[in-house]
Amino acid sequence: MPTPHRTPTPRLHTSRRTLLGFIGASLVAGPVIASQTAGAAPTAKAGGLDDPAKKEIAMQIVCSAENSDLKWKDYYRYCEDIDDGRGYTAGIIGFCSGTGDMLDLVELYTQRKPNNVLAKYLPALREVDGTDSHEGLDPNFKRDWEKAAQDSEFQKAQNDERDRVYFNPAIKQGKADGIGVLGQFAYYDAIVMHGNGGDSTSFANIRKRALRSAKTPAQGGDEVTYLNAYLDARVWAMKQEEAHEDTSRVDTAQRVFLKKGNLNLNTPLEWKVYGDPYRIG
Repeated sequence: MPTPHRTPTPRLHTSRRTLLGFIGASLVAGPVIASQTAGAAPTAKAGGLDDPAKKEIAMQIVCSAENSDLKWKDYYRYCEDIDDGRGYTAGIIGFCSGTGDMLDLVELYTQRKPNNVLAKYLPALREVDGTDSHEGLDPNFKRDWEKAAQDSEFQKAQNDERDRVYFNPAIKQGKADGIGVLGQFAYYDAIVMHGNGGDSTSFANIRKRALRSAKTPAQGGDEVTYLNAYLDARVWAMKQEEAHEDTSRVDTAQRVFLKKGNLNLNTPLEWKVYGDPYRIG
């Protein structure tokens, strides 16, 4: 696998673990129930990024930002320390040894296939959770991760954890807010990068920041106006951390689609990340 052009995407330990602990009603029902106006209902546009063709597009766009590539399935075997304080970053969505989601992934894989090559690292993954330490993982963890990635069961486990922790909550919240495919993608991309905890740059608080200046369609607001406010809030959050100062994944990708009125992410799609051009369609 070629070495990816990867910009560090820090995920705060609190954000990631909070997300894992409150998946489901707490992500959607709390903020939505508190903010929706009486009688408001999601607009007809709240169809889905969960359509298989749209989901494939979402994975390619995220991969362009995370790995400077569209071939996201090449990254089941990806594993390296990108020096962001989160230990090893690995797999299709950047599971981290220091933020707990890698531990959850390997636990799931081991439940399904007890004698896998990564099972022996579970004690070490529990010890390094919350740190950038490689203790108990080196020298062979990267090699064994790449070996495990050849197993379709491990690939499925990565897919399932991506959906449980990141993709499905983003879609659920997006549909509750009455936003369409592009908006749901904007939510998903933010959860992938920022997690969803109590800190000011988490997904939930990016959304709250947007709600200060615009209503969701479910509240009777205009979708384009709301998404512009949301992307403004996302850019603010990214600029709070040095590793995220390049906001091109919003400015020359998501914002481009929004300006063109492509709320359904219809192909062909053209965008840039870090100045590199990409096209689907």
